[in-house]
Amino acid sequence: MKILFIGDIVGSPGRMAVSELLPPLISKKKIDFVIANCENAAAGFGVNKRVVEELYKARIDVLTSGNHIWNKKEVLEFIGDTERLLRPANYPDGTPGSGTVLIPLPTGGYVGVLNLAGRIFMQPIDCPFVAARNKVAELRKKTNIIIVDIHAEATSEKKALGWYLDGEVSAVLGTHTHVQTADEEILPKGTAYISDAGMTGPFDSVIGIKKEIIIEKFFNQMPSKFDVAKDDVRMQGVIMNIDSTTGKANSIERISIKLKE
Repeated sequence: MKILFIGDIVGSPGRMAVSELLPPLISKKKIDFVIANCENAAAGFGVNKRVVEELYKARIDVLTSGNHIWNKKEVLEFIGDTERLLRPANYPDGTPGSGTVLIPLPTGGYVGVLNLAGRIFMQPIDCPFVAARNKVAELRKKTNIIIVDIHAEATSEKKALGWYLDGEVSAVLGTHTHVQTADEEILPKGTAYISDAGMTGPFDSVIGIKKEIIIEKFFNQMPSKFDVAKDDVRMQGVIMNIDSTTGKANSIERISIKLKE
């Protein structure tokens, strides 16, 4: 089966790219299942219910997130009601929402999705490796097709998790930096890997935010409002071909598609 993973969606430009570019890509590439990271989808930070519903209508099956999932307080009102919106599984017990989901397929079987957050240069939450070990064991009782979003700053942490889970999951895909890396590969035991799937949003920017604001902040180090940029909008991610029986990855391909203005 073919699974598309879309890198961090940033603001209304990113949502527009998904709305316009995703349906034809699904048809052209014969995509069976779509996952996207949505933690920056509402004005650059967090999500709200309207945005989540908009992304579902664009034919996304599961939404993953990361450290910005709580930026919009209203997420607390609905994250527990929708299994297809994930927060990192290594938040402490009792945190609202879930870090894993099993989605049934029309042809039978399930796709499992696991969302994790890194700890290097990020929040000191629970260990992603321990969470991965426990959650993957649970998911494998139902399916061999498991996609992991590791939302992390450090490439070393992402790469280590890829090696740790090689042969246990179908893919370990990095998010958070908004910069697509060129290290996509199939690890020796059949797990697809990339350090960062990239960004879906405006590239005339500094990782999605108006570049003038970020440059000025580097000079003065003062708090400022981060506004999402608008121009050079692209959708980035990876397409994977996964063996439906074994869950092993046969291929991984980077995509970067520009939205025509």
